[in-house]
Amino acid sequence: MSADKLLRALRNEGLRVVEHRSWRTHNRNHKGPWGPVNGVMIHHTVTSGTSSSVELCYNGHSSLPGPLCHGVIAKDGTVYLVGNGRANHAGLGDDDVLRAVINESATLPADNEANTDGNRHFYGFECVNLGDGKDPWPAAQLEAIEKAAAAICRAHGWSQRSVIGHKEWQPGKVDPRGFTMDAMRSRIKERLGGKPSGPTTPPAPTYEPFPGAAFFQVGRRSAVITAMGRRLVAEGCGRYEQGPGPEWTEADRKSYAAWQRKLGYSGSDADGIPGRTSWDKLKVPNV
Repeated sequence: MSADKLLRALRNEGLRVVEHRSWRTHNRNHKGPWGPVNGVMIHHTVTSGTSSSVELCYNGHSSLPGPLCHGVIAKDGTVYLVGNGRANHAGLGDDDVLRAVINESATLPADNEANTDGNRHFYGFECVNLGDGKDPWPAAQLEAIEKAAAAICRAHGWSQRSVIGHKEWQPGKVDPRGFTMDAMRSRIKERLGGKPSGPTTPPAPTYEPFPGAAFFQVGRRSAVITAMGRRLVAEGCGRYEQGPGPEWTEADRKSYAAWQRKLGYSGSDADGIPGRTSWDKLKVPNV
């Protein structure tokens, strides 16, 4: 599916969807083929916290570059799109399982081989959960998993048998842990028997309130400063050699001064220390 079609399919299923950074062009297509796609794979992140989990799945890490999936499903049921195309989520799995998915077999064979490139054949959703068997799966999150998988199946004309867990694909994997894939497939089957829920009204964006000029001083560390820096970069005012990061630095001050000048301020009014009016116009998202 194109990025637009994927986004539309998810929203038409009644999901709250957030487009994260440059997800539309973020992929690993230069490392191998994407497609033919044959199914949907469900994972858990082994992390906690929405923002950090989304960033991890977008960026990846030193041994496994991102994107690590196509969408991250938060505990409140929001889906954050982080990739479109080939993603590092499935790894090598069992060719017998792939054939069963393609044939939409009633049962899956044991995943006892790792000989087939799953990143080519599966959409992947990472669900925020520690995967320790104790971290709860809220009803809103389980419903979002059901809806996300059903949305893709509906778009491709697949049944619930095209949805598998990572643990059913790759030997040694345990995710998702905390619910059974058979139970999830039953939910997806029931949903596919009806019509899509229809798009939800996107929630109004919320922004960080002005923390006061005294907040911005050398040594201050806060996720708010990182979020501010990203907005400054998006506005073309970033003056960072590295970053932005959580610590207030001279680069932050210079970047904010560039923002103030963009708004028409000059002299001492463009000193790089945020004021309420310029801060409200920057619209720093809540962290």
